[in-house]
Amino acid sequence: MNGGPVVMAFVAWSGTGKTTLVESLVRLATARGLGVGTLKHDAHRFEVDRPGKDSHRFFTAGSRATMIVAEDKSALIQRHDQAPAVEDIIAAHFASYDLVLVEGWKMSTLPRIEVHRPALGRPLLCREERQDPHLVAVASDAALEVDVPVLDLNDPTVVLDFILERRG
Repeated sequence: MNGGPVVMAFVAWSGTGKTTLVESLVRLATARGLGVGTLKHDAHRFEVDRPGKDSHRFFTAGSRATMIVAEDKSALIQRHDQAPAVEDIIAAHFASYDLVLVEGWKMSTLPRIEVHRPALGRPLLCREERQDPHLVAVASDAALEVDVPVLDLNDPTVVLDFILERRG
């Protein structure tokens, strides 16, 4: 693939199965030879580094950015006054990937699929809670009447094919 990554966000109530679906999509896409990147929004503060480690000491001393690099991976920890826009993160760090799967960022302008399980008794975030113009599909384990395609949540291949077909 070329021309920049295909980007799709997944939104849902907590406990609906977003992470499980995204994990399945990553496995399927990489098996097809695609370069996949993932982003997860965390509304809470999190700690990547461990207290007492050199990189943590540098960061807590006031470094605006600390990068930990090993032979097989790296992690960049940066301070910011407010979280950068997800579109800026993708442009800066994920432009070379074929597919970027985003969990969260329900207020962004990214195209999104809502994961929905009616048995949980929660309303659709993107239709019942608000009319989200960026909703392109709903992945559900039950039939729904909505104005976008309903994809089988239990068949991640169908979801991946839908995402990749959006590229055209």
